[in-house]
Amino acid sequence: MLVVDAHEDIAWNILTFGRDYLKAAAEIRVAEAGTPIPSYNGNALLGLADWQKGQVAVIFATLFASPARKRLGEWDTQCYQDAYGAYQRAKAQLDVYRRLAEDERAPFALIGGKDDLAAVLASWRNEEAKPGRVGLVPLMEGADPIREPQEVEEWFEGGVRIVGLAWEATSYAGGTHEPGPLTPAGVRLLEIMADFGMVLDLSHVAEEAYYQALERYEGAVIVSHANPRRFLPTSRGVSDDMIALLAQRGGVIGIVPYNAFLKPGWRKGDRREEVTLVQVADAIDHVCQVTGSAQHVGIGSDFDGGVGLEHVPVGIDSVADLSQIAVPLSERGFSHEEIAGILGGNWLRILQSSLPE
Repeated sequence: MLVVDAHEDIAWNILTFGRDYLKAAAEIRVAEAGTPIPSYNGNALLGLADWQKGQVAVIFATLFASPARKRLGEWDTQCYQDAYGAYQRAKAQLDVYRRLAEDERAPFALIGGKDDLAAVLASWRNEEAKPGRVGLVPLMEGADPIREPQEVEEWFEGGVRIVGLAWEATSYAGGTHEPGPLTPAGVRLLEIMADFGMVLDLSHVAEEAYYQALERYEGAVIVSHANPRRFLPTSRGVSDDMIALLAQRGGVIGIVPYNAFLKPGWRKGDRREEVTLVQVADAIDHVCQVTGSAQHVGIGSDFDGGVGLEHVPVGIDSVADLSQIAVPLSERGFSHEEIAGILGGNWLRILQSSLPE
């Protein structure tokens, strides 16, 4: 089964810590041993060999910068003071993905249209070429790099296919820890995004703005990385009603295999053994029960985005192990077809219906 991971902060890590993702996660951990990097971001879970071993065929690769008011320390370089700073940070990260796709040593490919996606998937079916290419779909996490709504066209032409309105609050919507509605600029942004057929990511969007966006947005909608509030009882989690409405629009939510999002009260520094892949399956099953099918849930790992080895369930040593979620799903009666959809097929459906020709 091919895996699609709907949220990985690859460029942010490369520019912040100089991580070389042509290496395996285990090699990166060795290289960073004795440095402060693991204390900032956790031990690495991503790497080329791991993507290939785990048949991670497609990644929603983020453009992420945080507002200066949320800067975590001198090491936290991907921050911005204003819209132009946000624009510069995101442009630099988009360039990282272009360089990865152009690097002859690495089997990366940027996915901007249906043909690009088909070529990546075909590479995994080619017995002579296996392992296949790793497709990168640029996802903007927090829309502040779009300095004004009309700039959507520039980002679309540059390859961005998915936009999240918020991380914390942005000029377009309330966000995590900073609630609020859509702003007038946010309403206009949605109109222009719909004109270009972009996918709207409602992760991190404040609840008031979430409902407004679902009502207003005419295009495809997803939640790339968030867990139900039964497991994450804060505003960062999504309520059953929010999940149900997303499903009614044909959307998909990506479950985050992060212990703090799976076990209420778990904190960084607690034993990772307190959470297993069974709890990941529990969160997935919850979405299926709320929506009435297995068609509206996938994986959005957020690996290496503050989520390191010591923060994830036992059974996950790297991104290669995402496919192991199939085991507890099978044990509770999910069919082969349903599991294939959860691991990747549901996200592929979104891409195949929304990417340009």
